[in-house]
Amino acid sequence: MNMSVGMLDHYNVSTRKLADTVQFYEEVLGLKNGPRPAFDFPGAWLYSDGHPVLHLNDISPTDKPQRPDSGVIDHVAFGSRGFEAMKEHLRQKGIPFRVNQVPNSQRWQIFLNDPNNVVIELNFNAASEAPR
Repeated sequence: MNMSVGMLDHYNVSTRKLADTVQFYEEVLGLKNGPRPAFDFPGAWLYSDGHPVLHLNDISPTDKPQRPDSGVIDHVAFGSRGFEAMKEHLRQKGIPFRVNQVPNSQRWQIFLNDPNNVVIELNFNAASEAPR
């Protein structure tokens, strides 16, 4: 199978303190608040050396509870290759997953849960890997 999970792409935090969290990462760690796709929920992407390493989801306008299974860490993401091969691999293993396309982008994603219920996001460049 021609597929791979590469380096860590980003981590995602659900927060009820979006402004404070952005300020902390900008002022304490030197990350830069930058462009974010037009998702249908509020948040921010913080960049290090031009790469969005921290994605923040603002859950304050919702009644969504803080997740008891993995705390504020919502998911861990990897840059990956072999979109079709990975989907087939997961099917063969009986691992449930869902596919998503990031709005206005060439990025496709596969989401699955590890045994601890931590969400794993695998990101693929659709320009070189068209989904079926």
